[in-house]
Amino acid sequence: MGTSSSSYAPKTVYLDVDGKMQKVTYNTLINTAIRLVDSEGALVSIDPTMPTNTPKREWSVSDGVTVLTLAPLALVCGNIHTYTVYHFICNIQMEYIKRIYWFCCEILNTVYIDSVAVEGLKMVEIEKCKNDVRKLRDEIVTCGCKYSFTEDGKKLSPRRDVPNYPKYTLSQETIEALKKPTFDVWHWEHNEMLSCLEYMYHDLGLVKEFNMNPITLKRWLVTDSRCENYRNNPFHNFRHCFCVSQMMYGMIHLCNLQERLTMTDMCILMTAAVCHDLDHPGYNNTYQVNAHTELAVRYNDISPLENHHCAVAFQIISMPECNIFANIETEAFKHLRQAIITLILATDMARHGEILDSFKQNVDNFDFTNHKHVTCLKLVLIKCCDISNEVRPTEVAEPWLDCLLEEYFMQSDREKSEGLPVAPFMDRDKVTKPTAQIGFIKFVLIPMFETVMKLFPQIEEIMVQPLRDSRDHYEELKQIDDAMTEVKPFSSHLVSFVLQGTEEKNREQVIRRKEEINFSCKLIGAL
Repeated sequence: MGTSSSSYAPKTVYLDVDGKMQKVTYNTLINTAIRLVDSEGALVSIDPTMPTNTPKREWSVSDGVTVLTLAPLALVCGNIHTYTVYHFICNIQMEYIKRIYWFCCEILNTVYIDSVAVEGLKMVEIEKCKNDVRKLRDEIVTCGCKYSFTEDGKKLSPRRDVPNYPKYTLSQETIEALKKPTFDVWHWEHNEMLSCLEYMYHDLGLVKEFNMNPITLKRWLVTDSRCENYRNNPFHNFRHCFCVSQMMYGMIHLCNLQERLTMTDMCILMTAAVCHDLDHPGYNNTYQVNAHTELAVRYNDISPLENHHCAVAFQIISMPECNIFANIETEAFKHLRQAIITLILATDMARHGEILDSFKQNVDNFDFTNHKHVTCLKLVLIKCCDISNEVRPTEVAEPWLDCLLEEYFMQSDREKSEGLPVAPFMDRDKVTKPTAQIGFIKFVLIPMFETVMKLFPQIEEIMVQPLRDSRDHYEELKQIDDAMTEVKPFSSHLVSFVLQGTEEKNREQVIRRKEEINFSCKLIGAL
């Protein structure tokens, strides 16, 4: 038979925890640093041979150790094993924490049922039992230990129990500004942006609704924002992630989406915005496909970047210390995961026409109770936020254009060096700010936002009109550029004529005259 603890029959003990009686049934109990005392103050040994007691003679936890949770996680029914797992505070010795974690893993691997047990316990109850154990196991991983452990016992790298960015108290002015598309994203440091994102999740009620651990939310945001997950690209970086997320938060408030969509929908929108460009390499899908990169090969040339963003997002969420969805049911998580993936994949501009046409078909008879209609709306919303820079004031939007062109030029230079096709709008020798923006604003941004405006008329003044103003601004700049292009040959010819046959002694006077001509030509071009 051996002497293992599993050979002992199940027992029931009664504990006094913070003045409340706890009934605990077990057949395996781990030696721990806990100390129990009986009603007379005598120590009770904690091992498989410990005696039972009665509700009238319950034991108490010694003052030497504080217990956070002391409750059974499984009920005895038929031949289903019952285990009692204790969740302790961080000052318990590391060896015991490790044993508890392994014990939880063993429970998940060894819980079994037979034909008799099935009659007495429904499968849904069994699954709930297993989910409770998984939850406790994850809590142990995210407790205050210096290290965490895997099932095979290998020690992982040290982690910070609390993320290192400080908790900022946002002023009422900042809180109100966060809700508007006019928010200036350039005035905020990295840690401040993290705090703003954290505030958004709390303000929308997502932390409460999905029972998110606030520290886990912090870890998730910190992990997302690290340089290995949002690279230091000129444009596709963590500030862009924050920009898109803030615009989504602003549209939720501007369009009163809290009253029209479910909390699940808002969680999907915000989380997709935060994750939508994770680990962007700074080179677009066209380059990935033409260069036959690892990502293009892995995803068969189908939205390689967007597929990669999704994969990285859920790799991070799969880490217990970063799993903001750890406390929701399995089916609810599956729904969230699939919906977030769908939204991130929609940010591939190759699908722009398909997605907008689908939304146009529904917008005139939009039904917020229709799942298909709501899904189309969410796809369009994340697209709007992803390319919404020109909605913002000129002083906020124009630096983003500089960043985008810098990233484009980096790609086109690389494409030239590798002998790959170069898109004209990325070629530093061909593109200008006006030519880069006019077509994009006229044929992509304005039509999309005006379609959304049919459903939410309130966005016209604060979102659509700035796009029209931006279009007019760049068209004026293009007219000036075109005039200068026409004047330049005339200027060169005139200067050459003035210089022709000029004696050396009059050279300085002619040079001054040349400068006057050039200045006059610039004035002509500006008219």
